[in-house]
Amino acid sequence: MKIAVLTSLYPSSVRPQEGIFAERRWVGMARRGHSVHVFHPQPRAPLAALGPLFGRPHWREIARMPARETRGGLPVERPRYLHVPGAALFNARSFARAGVAALLARGQPDVAVLDYAWPAALAVGPLREAGVPVVVNGRGSDVLQVAEVPALARELGRALSRSGHWCAVSRDLVAAMDRLAGVSGVGVLVANGVDLELFRPGDRGAARAGLGQAASGPLVLVVGHWIPRKDPLLALEAFARAAAGEARLVFVGSGPLGPLIERRARELGLGERVRLENTATPERLRDWYRAADVLLLTSSREGRPNVVLEALASGRPVVATSAGGTGELLEGLPGALVQGRDPGQIGAALALMLRAPPGPETCRGLVAALSWEACFAALEALLERARAAGRAP
Repeated sequence: MKIAVLTSLYPSSVRPQEGIFAERRWVGMARRGHSVHVFHPQPRAPLAALGPLFGRPHWREIARMPARETRGGLPVERPRYLHVPGAALFNARSFARAGVAALLARGQPDVAVLDYAWPAALAVGPLREAGVPVVVNGRGSDVLQVAEVPALARELGRALSRSGHWCAVSRDLVAAMDRLAGVSGVGVLVANGVDLELFRPGDRGAARAGLGQAASGPLVLVVGHWIPRKDPLLALEAFARAAAGEARLVFVGSGPLGPLIERRARELGLGERVRLENTATPERLRDWYRAADVLLLTSSREGRPNVVLEALASGRPVVATSAGGTGELLEGLPGALVQGRDPGQIGAALALMLRAPPGPETCRGLVAALSWEACFAALEALLERARAAGRAP
């Protein structure tokens, strides 16, 4: 198939770690023999140099993103569009117009995937009018956060209904998209896979030595952006209530809450036991999973978190708050899922998991069927159905 992908989340030479799970999916589909072209519209950034003055240092990164590049053998184009701060619906429509124009200029694809549902779903109308079959893919906040804003939720629901085909990375998200579209049973689960060769059980001592960590003592790992939705401060508070004196907590990621994490750790008397590690390569992240005793995740909103997949594949247990599709991955791991957001309750679950963790093979068994090849096969089947449904609007 000739597949066009329109997305707001994809890696670049400027931000190579952003959306690597999306790149993994599309590179894999290309290796199955499909022709994949990615369109990744970006805002115009004429005032990028002033970004730091307005608390927007990322403007400079946006300005530096190349208009065209090849990643993993896939062509990636980044048309520019007008972005007006605070005008969410205007910006979504502007994004969609720029993406559709660039996409259609490259010829008619067999199917277009609007990957990361908002704002890409607003391209459904013009693409269907052009006779292009479309599939909308939901990943998390692109559905759940948008659903909390009535005006945006209505637009997303209309787009889904007109598309006729949508999928998501968790059952929870599939149900949310069905509700927005006003139908049931249409959405399809196309879960992200996990690299079962890279993320696998390994020697904890060797991993700790390679990372400069002490050989003894519990090590709790938090992986993800340091942003409010991931709530790393809640993870810190839970750790403070759970961990014995020799336990350590490592945050792997990046984000604006980094200084607050460090300050609160000092206030709690944990300064020497808490470490912030910048976003890691997949290979280094593999070593962090192997070095850890437990992965802790305290998000308030999730799709189906890749970090949980990776930790389990690495044979490490997880303690997580109940958010989105997280619980779907932890069925069969007693005590792993915490329903509330009380740090004492989360800390108690963490302490119990540290005292009596399940074995590595038990953890890995929970995700053994979630290979990337299984993901590609499910996605391929859905795209074939969308193509077969015809090009008529």
